[in-house]
Amino acid sequence: MKVFVVRLAVLMGWLWASSAWAATVVFISPGTESDGYWRSYVRVMQSAARTTDMTLTVLYSDRDTRKLLAMARETLQGKARPDYLLFSNELNVAPEILRLSLGSGVKLFAVNNTLTADQIRIIGDLPMRYPDFIGSLVGNDEEGGYLTAKRLISLYPHQPGGGTVEMLAFSGTNTTPVSLYREQGLRRALAEHPEVHLRQIVLSGWLRYRALEQARVLFNRYPDIRLVWSANEQMAFGAMDALRERGGQPGKDVLFSAINGTSMSLQAQLDGRLSVVATGHFTLGGWAIILLHRYDTAHRQTHLQAGARTVEVLHLVERQDAQRFLEATRNEGYRLDVQAFNVSATGEDSPFSLKNMLPDAHSSAR
Repeated sequence: MKVFVVRLAVLMGWLWASSAWAATVVFISPGTESDGYWRSYVRVMQSAARTTDMTLTVLYSDRDTRKLLAMARETLQGKARPDYLLFSNELNVAPEILRLSLGSGVKLFAVNNTLTADQIRIIGDLPMRYPDFIGSLVGNDEEGGYLTAKRLISLYPHQPGGGTVEMLAFSGTNTTPVSLYREQGLRRALAEHPEVHLRQIVLSGWLRYRALEQARVLFNRYPDIRLVWSANEQMAFGAMDALRERGGQPGKDVLFSAINGTSMSLQAQLDGRLSVVATGHFTLGGWAIILLHRYDTAHRQTHLQAGARTVEVLHLVERQDAQRFLEATRNEGYRLDVQAFNVSATGEDSPFSLKNMLPDAHSSAR
């Protein structure tokens, strides 16, 4: 009996120690809890946190910069501080978050959007000034913008006699790196296709209602538009709404592309309303958790940085795969390989490719 009690005490002590040592992570989402993209994003993070036994707390700033910075201040200067703060440099908030972190003891990690070249230049010696900023993880957003634009252009029939095709583009903001990179990708594709005339590119702040308002004006101004490129799905849907108000049919009268693979986008692709969809970047937060776990278990004592990394998460969704991806969104039980950062494969062979993250029931169909 005494042996049993001793063993039980040892076991309970081990369990207590394990929970006490579990790293704590706070993620401040720049979006809203109701946004399908951010819902999927957080669910993948939660799956990664369970896999790595890290404790994750998610805060939503609802695209309100003041609210985001207030959350960062409380996280970094309040009484209950986490081990790590994950944040996105949307609307250039990174320098202020870095400043708030001084003396907090909280490690900082940027995801989706990291510091811009101008911000780093102004800061100077980043590791020296802010040693608790340990790294970043971003996606292949320039390539995503390029691939969606190239595919969209290829789907429109070439005009006899070398006529031009008119395009509209809806981008996010001019202060968010992801938005700027996707726009760069669009412009790279346009440089390869002089037959496509980009009539106007507008900033819609990622919002459906704003894109709707803008598209109403733009379709009146440019009645011959045949292609619409969007940096995310919400803006594409807003432009579609405006087209339907005019009696037009998305996918027939005008072809649309979008980046975001929520169930709404995938269903729209299956229905023919969206001609081009790229997805996979909603897994970035999950991969950031995996990377933090590697840092937490292997590098904390040696003070090595996690580093600035770019992973190839954005891929085009082929029409024949859209149904499988749509089914996967229902439970979002994506598999994250904890050894992924040790693998050198690229493209669809990469562990970061969404196809390779599908649950067994789906991945077996590959």
